[in-house]
Amino acid sequence: MNYQEALDYIQDTYKFGSKLGLENIAYLLDLMGNPHESLKVIHVAGTNGKGSTSNFIAHVLMEEGYRVGLYTSPYLEEFTERIRVDGKNIPKADLAEVTAYVREKVLQMVERGMNHPTEFEIVTAIGFEYFKRKNVDFLVLEVGMGGRFDATNVIKNPLVSVITPIDLDHINYLGDTLDKIAFEKAGIIKENNYVVSYPQKMEGMSVIEEVCKKRNTCLFKAPIEMIEIIEQSDRGQSFYVSYGDEKLKIDIAMLGDHQIENATVALTALSILEKHHHVKISKKALEEGFKKAIWPGRLEVMRRDPIVLIDGAHNVQGMKALSKVLKKRFKGKNIILALGILGDKDPKMIEEIVPLAKSLVLTKPNNPRAMSVEKLKERTEHFHKPTIMKEKISDAVKEAIAMATPEEVVVFAGSLYMIGEVRTILKNMNR
Repeated sequence: MNYQEALDYIQDTYKFGSKLGLENIAYLLDLMGNPHESLKVIHVAGTNGKGSTSNFIAHVLMEEGYRVGLYTSPYLEEFTERIRVDGKNIPKADLAEVTAYVREKVLQMVERGMNHPTEFEIVTAIGFEYFKRKNVDFLVLEVGMGGRFDATNVIKNPLVSVITPIDLDHINYLGDTLDKIAFEKAGIIKENNYVVSYPQKMEGMSVIEEVCKKRNTCLFKAPIEMIEIIEQSDRGQSFYVSYGDEKLKIDIAMLGDHQIENATVALTALSILEKHHHVKISKKALEEGFKKAIWPGRLEVMRRDPIVLIDGAHNVQGMKALSKVLKKRFKGKNIILALGILGDKDPKMIEEIVPLAKSLVLTKPNNPRAMSVEKLKERTEHFHKPTIMKEKISDAVKEAIAMATPEEVVVFAGSLYMIGEVRTILKNMNR
């Protein structure tokens, strides 16, 4: 099996849908010798900020000299981004080799009458096997969707479970209220363990507190209220925050108040590793790790004159965070908004961002769940913004940039599936 054959095999399993539950993944991993059981895991769930928080944690541990695995989804430009060791994507030859091994075990499963694993279950199994083979010191493991029945939740005893901000998303799978969604996210909380949570809205926080109490688990809330912002620009941010008994100055390259909050959640998780698991983390590793952590496609400035910004905001909370940054950092500037969203997303996200735009370029993410350009136009026309429709993402990118003067800001947002392609196009244009 070569790399392309591995990709084709993985992507072909998309037809098996998305089934929440742990029986299949547990069976598959058992056939593989349970590679996940030897891994030291930091498990990260939440609606927004999972990837950024995971990336902050991984970078600090890498700076300390540990070998660190990072498992995230979805990918932006290349599939191999989802499985990384020490900041490097899984090599294509290794992906092919591990996929072939996992496929053999999947065939055994099916022959024994088990359901065929889903795409996410297969990728998760590939990740666990690769991380075991690379003998990582720590694995920062991002939940795919929810938590309780997510394939990553086969992990029995993580070093710490982390819950980033929770909001309404994937309501068809996780529930249509904040407390129901919080219950699913809190499913990663294990008995007699440690949990770090962003200080959620009351109905979400009360669920997490109740689950922690039932499971005799220590809950630590990230000290968001202790943040003191020092400086913010479109090139990075500095702030003070509590770390144990001291006050640290942290610099990050990522933009937005929400990234300062994500960094504080990550810092709280790192303090648990240091204090309760005796993981050595120096002040230098903390400073350098946070400074070097970059998460592509999240409020990322791709060009200047005009400023071209891409952001993976794909739900109401994400759009609120993006809107806040645009109002704060680019006040008084005209914004050309290129928008593409998935059809199963809360349409309220449109209400958060479109009013800020001078004009719109509407397009369609390359995903079976994508909302058509015509439907998106129907959803935005009551704002009475000048609108151009471009079905192809490449055409939307060219159009949006051609429209902009050097003083204006071009923003691409609405779906991570769109942002990845936009990022590739912009990088090629910059060469």
